[in-house]
Amino acid sequence: MLVATTIAWTASAAELRVFAAASLQGTLDEQVRQFEAATGSRVVVSYGASNALARQIEAGAPADLFLSADLEWMDYLDLHHRLAPGTRAALLRNTLVLVAPKSSTVRLDLSPGVALAAALGDGKLAMANPDSVPAGKYGKAALESLGVWSSIERQIARTQNVRAALALVARGEAPLGIVYRTDALAEPGVSIVGTFPAGSHPPVVYPAAVIAGSPASAAATALFDALRSPAARPVWEKHGFGVAQ
Repeated sequence: MLVATTIAWTASAAELRVFAAASLQGTLDEQVRQFEAATGSRVVVSYGASNALARQIEAGAPADLFLSADLEWMDYLDLHHRLAPGTRAALLRNTLVLVAPKSSTVRLDLSPGVALAAALGDGKLAMANPDSVPAGKYGKAALESLGVWSSIERQIARTQNVRAALALVARGEAPLGIVYRTDALAEPGVSIVGTFPAGSHPPVVYPAAVIAGSPASAAATALFDALRSPAARPVWEKHGFGVAQ
C-alpha cells in the first residue's frame, strides 16, 4: 500500500525525510533499509505522484531529498529555488509498458496504428493522469506517437499515480494499463503485453536532489551518494531499473 501523500508537516528534525515517486516504492525501501543499517540513520519516505510531491515541497513541506519520476517536476522546484545548488543529478531510468491482468491472453505489437481500441472493447485503459503525473504524460506521448490517442482518450481511467493504475489492472477492473516496467515486475497480478518503443515518448529519467535549507543536508547527501554507489546498483537492476550515468 502506498504511504499517504498527505504529509505530516511536523516531522522530527532527527529524521531524514525523503519524498519519492510512487514507482520507487519497494525498491527504494530496500535501499533505505541498507542505508539505515550501515549508518544508524532514520529515514522516512513519503511516496506519491511526483507532481503532488513537488507542489508540497514548493509549499514548504519538510523534505530533505526528492526523487522525481521525470525532469519537469524537478525543473519546477529548481525554478522556485527549492533545490540545494549543485546537488541535482540523474539517478535512474525506466521503461514504459502495457499490462493486462495475469489471466489475459491479449498481446499487442505497440507499433503505429496498433489496434488498442479493439483490444479494450468496452473496457478502460488505466493510466496515471496524463495532464500532470509523469507516467501518464509519458503514456499520452507514446499513444500520440503511435497515432491511437484520439481513439481511446474517452476510455482512460485516470489515476493519481502509476501504482493506482497498476492496482486497477491487477484487480481486473481495467483490461489494460500503462505503467513502468518496474511496476509490472513488482505486481504478480499482471503481465506485460507490450513494450512502448523508446522513441515514442521522452526518456523516463528519475532525477534526485537535496532540498534547499534542509537541516539534514549532510545526511541527505550521504543517502543520495549511497543510492548512486556501485553497491546500490544490483538492487536497482534486480527490480528492473536502469542506472543513469
